[in-house]
Formats: sequence, structure tokens, C-alpha cells
Amino acid sequence: MHSITEAEVLDGYRIRLRFEDGTVGIVDLEDRLWGPKFESLRDPAVFRRVRVEPQAGTITWPNGADLAPDMLYREGSRPTAAT
Repeated sequence: MHSITEAEVLDGYRIRLRFEDGTVGIVDLEDRLWGPKFESLRDPAVFRRVRVEPQAGTITWPNGADLAPDMLYREGSRPTAAT
């Protein structure tokens, strides 16, 4: 598993993530914010409340929404993701 150690919200629904192995990448989550648990995250003020959950090694929001860290690693470590 690729644990997330830092998260910084950028513009829109993009987040810069740092992983335990030192990899840094940017993921755009706009297309993933659907369904009951993620719908409230479409509000930018709510989206910005993202936090790193160290025990789970991923990002989470106050409503309990989270995303698989391995998926975030794959998306964030693509060469075009950080540009």
C-alpha cells in the first residue's frame, strides 16, 4: 500500500499528495465526486476540509468519505499528472 503523508488542496478539485516513498503527485478528483458520500464534496468549502488519516494512509473528509491510496498513487504518479 502507498500511504499518503501530506495533502494540499490546489485549484478546483485538485490535490497535491506526498506519499511515504517520497513520490509527489497531483490528482484531479472532480470526476470522482459522485454518489451519496461524495456529493457534498462538490462544495469547494467542504472539499478543502480534506485531511490525511495516518492510520489508513489516505485522505478523508469529515463526512467519512475517503479514497483508496493505491488508486491515488497510480493517478498521482503518472508523468502528466504533476504538470
